[in-house]
Amino acid sequence: MRYDEFKARAHFSAPELLAFAHGRLIADAPADFAARLPLPPMLMVDRIVEISSSGTRGHLVAERDVRLDDWFYQCHFLGDPVQPGCLGVDAVWQLVGFFCAWRGGLGSGRALGCGEIAFDGQIRPHDRTVRYVVEVRRCTVSAQRGAALALADATVLVDDVAIYTLRGARAGLFRDLAYGDYPARSGRARGGRISV
Repeated sequence: MRYDEFKARAHFSAPELLAFAHGRLIADAPADFAARLPLPPMLMVDRIVEISSSGTRGHLVAERDVRLDDWFYQCHFLGDPVQPGCLGVDAVWQLVGFFCAWRGGLGSGRALGCGEIAFDGQIRPHDRTVRYVVEVRRCTVSAQRGAALALADATVLVDDVAIYTLRGARAGLFRDLAYGDYPARSGRARGGRISV
C-alpha cells in the first residue's frame, strides 16, 4: 500500500501487520521510515480492528487469538500454563509504537516505560481472544527530527473480561537506531543509553 493510504487506514489485518513487521507493507515509505512490529512469536497482535486520532489523542483496539500451543505455555509454567503478564504489556508498547508510525513518525520504535500496571487476571490456553483497548493521551511527532513520542493508557481483556490496566505507557520512534547489518559488528552492534 502507499504511505498516504497507510496513514489513512482505520484497521489492519494479520497479513498487513506481518508485512509491516517485515518492512514490506508500505511501497513508498519515507527514507528514514524504520518502524517495525516484532516478528512472531514476539508479535502479540493479530489484527488492529480500530485506529483513529483526534489532534494529539488517539484510540486503538487490537486483538490476538489465544492458541493452545502458544510458545510461552510450554515454559511458563510447567504444570501451570499462563501467558506472562509482561507479554500483555509488550503488546501495548507494540501498539503505541505502531500508532506513532501511523501518525507519521519515522525511525525505530522503542518502549520507554510505564507509570502503573495492575494485573487482575490471567490468560490461559483455552481462552479465546485477548483484546487491547489503548487510549493515546498524547502523541507528538517532530517534523524536523522525525521522532515521535506517545503516552497512553490501556486495558487488556480476555474474552471480554478486563484483566490488566496500564497507565502512562510510553513508546516512541527515533532515527538512527536501526541495526540493519546484524549480526555484524558495526557502530550499532552494542546497546546503551539512547540520546534523543
